[in-house]
Amino acid sequence: MNRTVIVLAVLMVLVSCTRHGEVPAQFERSESLPSLFPDYVDVTIPVNLCPLNFTLNEAGQQVVARFTAGDVCYTYGEGRNVLIDADEWAELTQAACGGDIGVEVFVEKAGVWTAYKPFSIHVAADPIDPYISYRLIQPSYVAYHELSIRQRNLTTFDEDVIYTNRDVMTPTQGQCINCHSYQNYGTQNMLFHMRQHLGGTMMVVDGRPVKVDLKTDSTLSAGVYPAWHPQLPLVAFSTNLTGQVFHTRSTEKVEVQDTGSDLILYDIVKNTVEHIRHTSDEMEIFPCWAPDGRTLYYCSARSVVTSPDSIDEQTIDRYEQIKYDIFAMDFDTAGHTFSQPRLLYSASAKGRSATLPRLSPDGRYLVFAEADHGCFHVWHHDADIFLIDLQSDSLCAQPLTDINSERSESYPSFSSNGRWLMVASRRDDNNYTRPYIAHFDPVSGTCSKPFELPQLHPSFYTFCLRSFNRPEFMTEPVGVTQEEFLNAVKQHPQKVNFKPTHP
Repeated sequence: MNRTVIVLAVLMVLVSCTRHGEVPAQFERSESLPSLFPDYVDVTIPVNLCPLNFTLNEAGQQVVARFTAGDVCYTYGEGRNVLIDADEWAELTQAACGGDIGVEVFVEKAGVWTAYKPFSIHVAADPIDPYISYRLIQPSYVAYHELSIRQRNLTTFDEDVIYTNRDVMTPTQGQCINCHSYQNYGTQNMLFHMRQHLGGTMMVVDGRPVKVDLKTDSTLSAGVYPAWHPQLPLVAFSTNLTGQVFHTRSTEKVEVQDTGSDLILYDIVKNTVEHIRHTSDEMEIFPCWAPDGRTLYYCSARSVVTSPDSIDEQTIDRYEQIKYDIFAMDFDTAGHTFSQPRLLYSASAKGRSATLPRLSPDGRYLVFAEADHGCFHVWHHDADIFLIDLQSDSLCAQPLTDINSERSESYPSFSSNGRWLMVASRRDDNNYTRPYIAHFDPVSGTCSKPFELPQLHPSFYTFCLRSFNRPEFMTEPVGVTQEEFLNAVKQHPQKVNFKPTHP
């Protein structure tokens, strides 16, 4: 068992008993708000969210917090931590639904108590999907030991492993796992990739897992970045020739680049793949379907390569010139054919690069990550989340200021009811990616202040030396067991057939 797991296990024991603190009889008042970790001051949360346990960022021997919603009032304090009883928290959130929980924080330093300026936690009546999933990964760049895809119950602190590479790793054979994806937020139809040892794409179709080899002689690679059609048994993928290089004179650590990429369509029933976009001078990536399944959005960048003799070197040398725009194609759901692409948003015209488009469930809003260059914005400090109102005539992109920070924000995704927006952010320490969630107003197209995914103990993120990669909302947990996945992984993959696309 590694150090991180041991420490987290100890923390779970420490919080097994919630302590009710007492508000001090005498205290001095401060006009400052308390500095909490995680920062839950004036955030908006769903009514069905688990407790917001926190600690103080500043020195102090004891902290006590009083929570009030209507006639419901509870006080908590255990040393420097505020650990909230789950049943009592549910009383508070129900009492405050559509309103606020008032919070008062008291801290004791050298025998003197101080009462900070009270603040509110706003409780939206809009519920959140009960589950999210993510890949836990060490930021090790070129090597890895333990990877897992996990699902987390947002109404509690329960977390389960969906699949881990530890079950198949050997001293000489490693396996990378990534890119979990679901059809329309459900888990009866889902997928994730396994690369290297026992590689393939794990498809779950109608609850049954099967390993598929999506690579053909006519495609650049197997499927990489997926997008399930919301209704039909189809998955759009990009195929990518990806590499990474390291900066020596930059505060950014690594540059992940494509030297080539296309779009393909996988028909699950027919077990065929065909090209959607296959061009030599464009690099297409990150497909995304509209909720009605009649439009496919994607990103594309003009190739910077001028000679076929040194593709890798030219891509590395000109990495700052690679800038992606957002395109759209109409899709005929009967004939499974696509229109010619149309440019939806030109980030490159501003000297910027747009990636990772996602649609709100009502189809009105498109959100995406934008940075100075490239396609892997999780490594770019200047990456922010932008929004386009597709009902607007101008189709102007606006930054979601309230959800962005001075560090990287990437991989935006909407909840199934469109009222919550989740992003992968490095605002904590610029090294580890964490899920942040904000309430989304579908009328104004704006967000509330985001909150970090709550954990059982406030020190969790201090000791968890993993990044939360590709956070995705889910309406239900994955029903396939680890053992069922493992049995399928050990099977020979089902080969797909390439279907030539005729004009």
